[in-house]
Amino acid sequence: MSTVQALSAPQGLSMPTAKKIFAFASMCVGMFIALIDIQIVSASLRDIGGGLSAGDDETVWVQTSYLIAEIIIIPLSGWLARVMSTRWLFAASAAGFTLMSLLCGWA
Repeated sequence: MSTVQALSAPQGLSMPTAKKIFAFASMCVGMFIALIDIQIVSASLRDIGGGLSAGDDETVWVQTSYLIAEIIIIPLSGWLARVMSTRWLFAASAAGFTLMSLLCGWA
């Protein structure tokens, strides 16, 4: 009769608790920023329409184009995560978002 031995993870491969907490907190901040970004666009549609001298029925395309861009990026992010590492993709995305937010604020 053969016995089955449970394989445990090698000692050097487990991530320290502090790094796990930092990674989880970073992921939560990124998800929170994405959620806030969607809410900002929704809440400021009237102001965007005023800036474009457009009526309520004409500003619907702003929200629609924003959602279409997001729908295109979601599957693309899976491919980019395989090409780049997830860590670099997240860092580049957060840096790009921060830069574009600063440019929007200065506009």
